[in-house]
Amino acid sequence: MEERPQIQPDRRRGRAAATNASGRYERHARVAVDDGWWQEPERAIRTDVRLEAPRSAITRNSSPDVPFDRSVNPYRGCEHGCIYCFARPSHAWLGLSPGLDFETQLVARPGIAGALARELSRKSYKPATIAIGTNTDPYQPIEGRFRAMREVLEVLRDFRHPVGIVTKGTLIERDIDILSDMARDGLVHVGVSVTTLDPRLARRMEPRVPAPARRLATIRALYEAGVPVRAMLGPVIPGLSDSEMERIMEASAEAGATAASWIMLRLPREVADLFQDWLVEHYPDRANRVLGHLRDMHDGKLYVSDWGRRMRGEGPYAEMLDMRFRVALKRLGLNKHLPDLRTDLFRVPPKAGDQLDLFA
Repeated sequence: MEERPQIQPDRRRGRAAATNASGRYERHARVAVDDGWWQEPERAIRTDVRLEAPRSAITRNSSPDVPFDRSVNPYRGCEHGCIYCFARPSHAWLGLSPGLDFETQLVARPGIAGALARELSRKSYKPATIAIGTNTDPYQPIEGRFRAMREVLEVLRDFRHPVGIVTKGTLIERDIDILSDMARDGLVHVGVSVTTLDPRLARRMEPRVPAPARRLATIRALYEAGVPVRAMLGPVIPGLSDSEMERIMEASAEAGATAASWIMLRLPREVADLFQDWLVEHYPDRANRVLGHLRDMHDGKLYVSDWGRRMRGEGPYAEMLDMRFRVALKRLGLNKHLPDLRTDLFRVPPKAGDQLDLFA
């Protein structure tokens, strides 16, 4: 396995990535070199947030692998820092590294709710479920400061627009007042991602995500508020977390989840090197086993991006995991489909000064 220069552990404490290679679109690579001259000790890498004034809010996709055609992303980059995150390569579009930059150089979009309201108000707009959290987590720590997700939810509530949310962040509990109202009208589903029940493994591979037990408590809080919740086992890491599949499903069902889904670990582009470095650093005794399983499922490669294959992989090992999942799904009563979200309630709310105000 190729060795890549790593940043000192003291500088990246609380982070998952060990490197910060230049983005693939950059013309020049930056490499730190000790030239022998005395320098001040380098400080720990801190989170930096810059603001973006979005011109649009809704991103469209045509992938047959996902059940939605539009999404909203209140943030770029994610301080949760999950080492396996398939969204890391998107940071290269900003001229930043998918490594530590993805976890520490974040972009907040506090005006995105206004842009969303303008798009939903267009006469040509046709409602369909908007997905949030499919790229970076809308309830990552900086949401507590910027509240961009809260403002987006307020717009969707006012427009009576359906939304599906995916998160690992317990900050979603702050918005239960909005979510419970929307749930009563059949306008919201939430997927809570639980990758492991082992707090030590979780802290290593998703360093700034709430602990597994805390995420299960969030499932309980949403369930008690009447919000339909799906437990999302993703990604399942062969040879590392796959043995926990049934236990995670049992704990999620006990907490109140009514459905469940799973995806296999995906290592697109730069994520492959970042994950391998992490694996060798933290679990060197399992590295060959984990990577060997991945290659068996992807024609000898660590990842194949073909539609229909990338989410689960192929071969005996992938089939065994899917069979285990289906058996547990039926046994635990998680084989229910969350109710379809409604689009028939959608309407553009009146503004101050509109004709309706004459009759107020």
